Amino acid sequence: MDFRSDDGITRRMAMLKQRVQAARDQDFYFYNQPVEEVLGGSKVIVNGREMGMYASYSYLGLIGHPRINAAAKAAVDKFGTGTHGVRSLAGTLTIHRELEETIADFKHAEDAVTFTSGYVTNLTVITTLLGRGDYVLCDKLNHASIVDGCMMSGAEFRRFKHNDMLDLEKRLQQIPDGATRLVVADAVFSMDGDVIDLPRVVELCRKYGAYLMMDEAHSVGVLGKTGRGIEEYFDLWGSVDIKMGTLSKTIPSVGGYVAGKKELIDFLRHGSRAYIFSAALPPAQAAAANEAFKVILDEPWRIEKLNANTQQFIQGLKGLGFDTMLTTTAIVPVLCGTDERAFALTQLAQRNNVFVLPVVSPAVPEGLSRLRATVLASHEPDEIKRAMDIIGQAGRELGII
Repeated sequence: MDFRSDDGITRRMAMLKQRVQAARDQDFYFYNQPVEEVLGGSKVIVNGREMGMYASYSYLGLIGHPRINAAAKAAVDKFGTGTHGVRSLAGTLTIHRELEETIADFKHAEDAVTFTSGYVTNLTVITTLLGRGDYVLCDKLNHASIVDGCMMSGAEFRRFKHNDMLDLEKRLQQIPDGATRLVVADAVFSMDGDVIDLPRVVELCRKYGAYLMMDEAHSVGVLGKTGRGIEEYFDLWGSVDIKMGTLSKTIPSVGGYVAGKKELIDFLRHGSRAYIFSAALPPAQAAAANEAFKVILDEPWRIEKLNANTQQFIQGLKGLGFDTMLTTTAIVPVLCGTDERAFALTQLAQRNNVFVLPVVSPAVPEGLSRLRATVLASHEPDEIKRAMDIIGQAGRELGII
């Protein structure tokens, strides 16, 4: 018998294996399915079948855009497929600085810095800026990367109720005078699709002397007339101290960034462990991201179409009787209740070539399992109608509506 056969790690692995196997046994395991081909942004080939894609973060349909593909290919021809090391030493290329200048301009900031993943960006920014004796206040529904960064920072970590400004003020009032304080929240919440009350958050941060960090992973390309995000959406340019975002959702690349004052960015370049000890973004990915920001500004029709598609999808699902919670964005939760109902609704949708995925406990609280469907600018109205018809029929069969 292995002397470690009954330790905590073994037990946790066994419990997860059992849960995964139970899902497989019921044909309820829908994760890690390889996409064999992407067709025009809104369709994919999965398991040999053409399916409408309603689980993508490519909100503006930029995956496969010819200008972005061409920029990536040109970067490979010029720089190769990798870099010479970490950014601080031999890894910085001209395309990295060009990308950061593009981001700074796009976000109306003085400067920007990029990292190799969005998850790492939140971890490194929060842990670099904060330490023992500081305070960080976090919306209860913030992304796991924010939560992990808060916990790892060593700062006093306190959560406030989701988008509840009275609770946020109560938490701010509890912080001792003179202590450094940071408020951090998603701009658009990744599971619910609703938007943070930025005007009130800004007001409270100014009142209580707190820094403000916004995670714009799901708001760039989605919020604002030109897709620049939450400050544009609320016409509050300059109100956010730390503008964080990803390069792997609306921007069809990989990585993360922070934009802000030059002093902040310079500090992160010299103090962030993820910057100092991680290899630089590959040239093709940096070039693709750089071109994508330019395409967003050059093709504003994509944002207009995304907004129209979002309204069609949300209102259509509501009209069928589904609870889409408080979403106003392209992230559309389709509330199912139990894990089993979410799995069953996914199964019926995928069997009819609508690629959606379930979000179940513990990722969301028990009783709030759902499909987290997304709509894209590349969807056509008749495609959205067909997807809603299929989801609606499945919902009726399962007694969800």
